[in-house]
Amino acid sequence: MWKHAIFAAIVTVSSSSALADPERRPGVVRFATFNASLNRDSAGGLVRDLSTPDNTQARNVAEIIQRMAPDVLLINEFDYDQDGKAADLFQRNYLAISQNGAPAIDYPHRYTAAVNTGIPSGVDLDHDGKVVTEPGSRGYGNDSFGFGQFPGQYGMVLYTKFPLEDAGIRQFGKVLWNAMPGALLPLKKDGTPWYSSEAIAVLRLSSKDHWDIPVRVNGRTIHVLASHPTPPAFDGPEDRNGRRNHDEIRLWADYLTGGENAAYLGADAKQGRPEEFVILGDLNSDPVDGGSVPGAIDLLLKHPRVDARFIPQSAGAAEASRLQGGANQGHHGPANQDTADFDDRAVGNLRADYVLPSKGLNVVGGGVFWPSRDEPLSRLVGMSPVASSDHRLVFLDLDLGGTEAK
Repeated sequence: MWKHAIFAAIVTVSSSSALADPERRPGVVRFATFNASLNRDSAGGLVRDLSTPDNTQARNVAEIIQRMAPDVLLINEFDYDQDGKAADLFQRNYLAISQNGAPAIDYPHRYTAAVNTGIPSGVDLDHDGKVVTEPGSRGYGNDSFGFGQFPGQYGMVLYTKFPLEDAGIRQFGKVLWNAMPGALLPLKKDGTPWYSSEAIAVLRLSSKDHWDIPVRVNGRTIHVLASHPTPPAFDGPEDRNGRRNHDEIRLWADYLTGGENAAYLGADAKQGRPEEFVILGDLNSDPVDGGSVPGAIDLLLKHPRVDARFIPQSAGAAEASRLQGGANQGHHGPANQDTADFDDRAVGNLRADYVLPSKGLNVVGGGVFWPSRDEPLSRLVGMSPVASSDHRLVFLDLDLGGTEAK
């Protein structure tokens, strides 16, 4: 009954009127996640592309953001650089400039940090008999703590109109995988560990990072829990990436439970779980389809502190599944809930990207930016070639009350 009642009042991205993003009433704050595929093949490549305002992909990504106008936005697959130049250039040369008539948008606050992708582990993680320490090859990426052909590839950045509580930011990127009780570390067919003892001793759990970023919104602290678990693919029968994806998702579940469940994350995590939060990110796990470990995303969707009843959807996703066919024909989940346009000869389209609020926060709307083919803005999500990304921007609108200035 609740689901049917709220669906009558929500905004779903399926028509020109919805895409116009009507004015939100005071106190309503839009949280969004977007794997924008702003990653490049070499270090410095993204900075070069964003140094001028004429990169077509970046313009399309910026226009999507401008049209949906999130107040708090996590971008996945945004290459990290130590000086934060790419994050600054994207704001200055793209978001702050109107794209095709969409209102320019300014984010006075942002957060980015080094991630595990492209950081060499110093051990042979992919069992090819070599330890690759020179950036620039797939072998180097495979032997890094998280796959990346250079440090910072596939990073993350948080843009927000609201100030951050810098002193309260927590990062869990250096937590070892073997520190998690009952970790699903991969096994050989004979039941022995797939990774060497040297690898197990150093391998980090988070393939990018897990951030808890407190944001001060209308007089209250909302913790943004940001991550981008590894996709459950690109491995072998040992399913090392699928198992890691499961445990990266589990990290947030343990953190939210707190107490002894979170003890391996450190004393702060054990004693001080966040009260109000929004989980953001490309979590690379569909509830029923794809290659994840069964039940992986349910660790969050069914967590007693998470309100996952509202599911963002779009008409464009349903249309894409129907027209593309392939693997989509064998899917069991509702196609209109998909958020990623993956290869139809492999896993097909999936729900991979999530905005999950804590129970008690008032959800008043949401959706997925995936216009149907007959919508004018469908040009922003074309796949041949890719206009922006193979993922779609996902958002929720939360009524947080108050009128505190941003």
